[in-house]
Amino acid sequence: MNSREILKKYWGFDAFRPMQSEIIDSILQQQDTLALLPTGGGKSICYQVPALMQEGICVVISPLIALMKDQVDQLRKRGIEAVSLVSGMSKREVDITLDNCIFGKIKFLYLSPERLYSDLVQERLRHMQVNLVAIDEAHCISQWGYDFRPAYLSLAKLRAILPKVPFLALTATATAEVVKDIQLQLQFVKENVFRLSFARPNLAYMVLPETDKWGRMLRIIRKTGGAGVVYVKTRRESIEVARALVNEGLSADFYHAGLPVQVRHQKQHSWMTNRTAIMVATNAFGMGIDKADVRFVIHLSLPSSLEAYYQEAGRAGRDGKKAFPVLLYAPQDLVLLKERLALSFPSVGFIKELYHHLCNYYQIAYGAGAELNFDFDLVDFAKKYHLDITSCLAALKFLERDGWISLTESVYIPARLKFEVDYTTLYKVQIQYVKFDKLIKAILRTYGGVFDYPIAINEYEFAKAIGLSHEKVVELLKSMQQLQLCTYIPQTDSPQLQFRVARVDYKHLHIDAQFIKERAEILGRQLAGIEAYVSEEGCRSQLILAYFNEAEAEACGVCDYCLIKAHSARKEQRYEAQILAFIRAERELTFTDLLDKFPIPEQGEVGVHIRALLRRELIQLTDQHYFTLI
Repeated sequence: MNSREILKKYWGFDAFRPMQSEIIDSILQQQDTLALLPTGGGKSICYQVPALMQEGICVVISPLIALMKDQVDQLRKRGIEAVSLVSGMSKREVDITLDNCIFGKIKFLYLSPERLYSDLVQERLRHMQVNLVAIDEAHCISQWGYDFRPAYLSLAKLRAILPKVPFLALTATATAEVVKDIQLQLQFVKENVFRLSFARPNLAYMVLPETDKWGRMLRIIRKTGGAGVVYVKTRRESIEVARALVNEGLSADFYHAGLPVQVRHQKQHSWMTNRTAIMVATNAFGMGIDKADVRFVIHLSLPSSLEAYYQEAGRAGRDGKKAFPVLLYAPQDLVLLKERLALSFPSVGFIKELYHHLCNYYQIAYGAGAELNFDFDLVDFAKKYHLDITSCLAALKFLERDGWISLTESVYIPARLKFEVDYTTLYKVQIQYVKFDKLIKAILRTYGGVFDYPIAINEYEFAKAIGLSHEKVVELLKSMQQLQLCTYIPQTDSPQLQFRVARVDYKHLHIDAQFIKERAEILGRQLAGIEAYVSEEGCRSQLILAYFNEAEAEACGVCDYCLIKAHSARKEQRYEAQILAFIRAERELTFTDLLDKFPIPEQGEVGVHIRALLRRELIQLTDQHYFTLI
């Protein structure tokens, strides 16, 4: 099948969106390709279609586990075989999943970049028939990008493992510097960039200086109506603002990364299906969400960069209808942002101290801990050692960049079970250990393949089926594991932290101070970009596009600046038309006579427009001090 037939068969579309077809053709010609498409531009189609047209499997690198799981679910619903490797999976699960990619009919393997640290994953990739490597959020590989992820630096290893496989890098936000760096870091054979304009003509960008943000936000929401997102800085704000909106009679909920993953999924689903109209959220919300009818995105505080703002604002108006990204800005916002930036670059001494706190937190001895994984509770860790959370996060990122640890986002991973003995042995166990009998029968009735590979299970369902408490079922499963009858891995929704190498002492803990200095300079420039956006005069869309190197863009005509400019022009035309009409009617008028023709509140502006008409030689002042037409 050709690309259009694939598109029609699996997605039901008759035609590609702009630039998708050209990107697909480039990949089919085995060329390394960088695709710059705006938020909502249909990036996933660009690798999914060509991968389905060719023999073999597509390896997709994504930094967001939740997005990977969503993509896998969507592909499976369309009858396409896809799997993902996420943190928290056992070595056995990883082993089986990779075997299925080599010997099975899997078409898409989704990986977090951290997975490429594993020798097991690297070795298995060599034996796969890989037809394409797709790298989502590719700006994360560049230290010049706004969301640099140290784990992305490991992607260069794929070149040695898969030397003849083309790379497709995808991003919605990249300056010229980042575009160049992405291709350099991924070792493109030659430069090859497909760029769709970042312009979103249906978005009416607004930057509104405001001391009463709450009152202005309410007016915007009520006037605009429909679904929307309100972005705030902190988890506490998300809760407080959502509750206040509900008290105002609006349909609202809150969302932040500290919520259990199942709760986040429920809240997101409620918003996606319009049971909730307004989501008040931290920046943890929105990545990968494709909701078409978002009418407004309101920021109650300054984002840290114009790249981040463009991503978040771009979640509005994906249906092509008019929508309003609104940034409510107060002068103290910039002060707070600069303070936050300072906390994001702790000293080398602080980073080293945090590393040893981390080792002590998990009771890791010197020379031990290599490749150990742990659930990680940042809040508990910071509280125990009396550390600032912003500084902690920054220090963890620098430790990750220098190869000491890796840290992944929180994600819900269900409990898994696999029997490690054959059916005959298991039957003997049921006879010998009566306490296991009902549970084993329930498992065998409910799940097939439990002897072959780890199966996601629900302990609560078993508890209900056999009349035991959830705690008792978990206890029995753990007992069966101790007897080596099965592998049982409890569910988790915590972020995962891995020590990549054995613990070292202060003397051997190398931290790249020069890199930290460079990152501080880069983020300082990004902060200057968002400061310029809110303070400079000009079309908001033009300012954004110029930042992304689209210098020749036309004014949008719908942002706050363009509307004020148009209103001023209309007002000027009205005043001038009235002045000319008054003079025409009475042939000559003194300055005082003209002023008296206008209401008192407007008289202060009349002189400005009289002078403009004199300069343009549409009227003249006689020696007797009368204004007449020329």
